[in-house]
Amino acid sequence: MIDSAVCARDLSVTYRCSHGTGAVEAVTGLNFDIAAGETLTVVGDAGSGKSTLARVIAGYTSKSVRRGAEITGGALAVLGIDVRRLRRRDDDELALRVGYVPQDAGTALDAHLTCGENVALPLFQRDRSISQARAGGIVAEAIDAMHLSLATIPKYPHELSRGQRQRVALARALVLEPELLVADEATAGIDATVRGTILGHLAEVQRHRGFSVFAVSSEIGEVRRLASRLAVLHRGTIVAMGTVDDVLAHPLHPYVHRLAELSRLQA
Repeated sequence: MIDSAVCARDLSVTYRCSHGTGAVEAVTGLNFDIAAGETLTVVGDAGSGKSTLARVIAGYTSKSVRRGAEITGGALAVLGIDVRRLRRRDDDELALRVGYVPQDAGTALDAHLTCGENVALPLFQRDRSISQARAGGIVAEAIDAMHLSLATIPKYPHELSRGQRQRVALARALVLEPELLVADEATAGIDATVRGTILGHLAEVQRHRGFSVFAVSSEIGEVRRLASRLAVLHRGTIVAMGTVDDVLAHPLHPYVHRLAELSRLQA
């Protein structure tokens, strides 16, 4: 399991209902790998389990966060760490090695901190003794890598456009130069022209640094920009997986067939 950035075998993930009234299985029996430097993009309709899977891969399980999902079957290794048996020190290590961009990450920036301070937070969490000058240089590089002006650094999140805030959130996720980036709908709700720019910047940084990516998307047009491979989730199970062209050219499941039709209309 250590050879892959992510390795899932017969993985099932469940949410426990409050007050012990039952459980809801979010994903069931998933098998997939993500190799070093590879991008796997997952698409699926609402409720298919995409975001749950992203959070679990990033280490946000019932063992690390309140009301987190529980791995109830199979195995999941992320960067060689057994997530199902995650211990606190492993959780800390995973946070340093995995960059996580949740949905609407730009709105989750701390409004009381400048953009530069938001991006610098992971640096000080990793090393409290890092100098302000060193942190400032790293932040400037991260901001520049997302093609944002350095004038962005002293601004507050509310002073930026939604697309700019999203790029700041990506810069924060990448500031520790993670081995794996988990991006959940990183461009959702952003204007199509800006979305393409953000995806282009992300692909450029990945080519330069060589990290792996697990990306969730609901836009089939995004998939072709990002993915080495595509997995299609439907009601918690993978119904298709392969290269983007192969999956869309040979749709064997009704949901995949609809995706293929949509892709042809957008072409």
